[in-house]
Amino acid sequence: MSTLDALRRFASESKFRGKGALSVALVMTDKARAGLPLDVNTLLTAGGGQVEGLGKAQVQAILKRHGIARTLAEEGGRTSRGSVGNMRIYIEFLNGLPGGLDLDVVEEFWIERVKEFFAGKPFKFRADQSLSVRASIRELLAQANTRQKEMPGSRHESTMLQHLVGAKLDLILGLGTIKHHGASEADQPGGRSGDFLAGDVAVHVTTHPGEALIRKCSENIGQGLRPLIVTSTRGCTVADGLAEQAGIANRIDILDAEQFLAANLHEWGRFTAERRSVATGELIARYNQLIDEFETDPSLKVELL
Repeated sequence: MSTLDALRRFASESKFRGKGALSVALVMTDKARAGLPLDVNTLLTAGGGQVEGLGKAQVQAILKRHGIARTLAEEGGRTSRGSVGNMRIYIEFLNGLPGGLDLDVVEEFWIERVKEFFAGKPFKFRADQSLSVRASIRELLAQANTRQKEMPGSRHESTMLQHLVGAKLDLILGLGTIKHHGASEADQPGGRSGDFLAGDVAVHVTTHPGEALIRKCSENIGQGLRPLIVTSTRGCTVADGLAEQAGIANRIDILDAEQFLAANLHEWGRFTAERRSVATGELIARYNQLIDEFETDPSLKVELL
């Protein structure tokens, strides 16, 4: 049996899936670099109730080596119930592997499990009556922005916004009325008028409007279309300035994304809490369907609380 096959079997049979178990696996694998076999008794704190060296800093240092900035566990699994037991069975497993073990391969295996753990955690939308609808949408987009910062190179916020707007348009116009695209495809040249074409309106969805977008809007105008930019609050200011410089400010509609979405939830909900809740559920359900169909990252999904 190969090392990877042995790891897969161990992870499955021992249920090493949660953040506590994954933290143990990462830190103990790192400790094994000093040499195997390891003595379980030397890996416990003086009282024997915790795993020595297991903590957030140690776990995050390992994740950082692999370009991951997200926090796996605030305590790094140190206070997680079962960490001592997990450490014991994992050390027994490591000690039982054949000599010449490549610990880089072992560490990479657990890093992939960490990525799967993160990927399985959807964003949360709080339909909290104590919050304004706009505040709930802002909080959702902020989660995507935070995750984006933690995972360099990702585009969670812009992807989320694109599909939220797409979901809204589907609910307004009916399924099949507009064409959807994956977020990565949206930025590729292909002659499209915008992210969405609804009637004579070319809808552009972005978190960071730039000069290229304004040029695209000018092309829309030349084609007899009405450009509509849906962007962040800050993006509205930037887009207004760029449109002014291009001399087309009075020919482009530029809307704040939070207001754009919140207004419709109020209207669909007929300004009642019960119907607004139904409308919110329909928006999130359609958004999740779009993620399933057009994106490969399931962590972009949203759970309605």
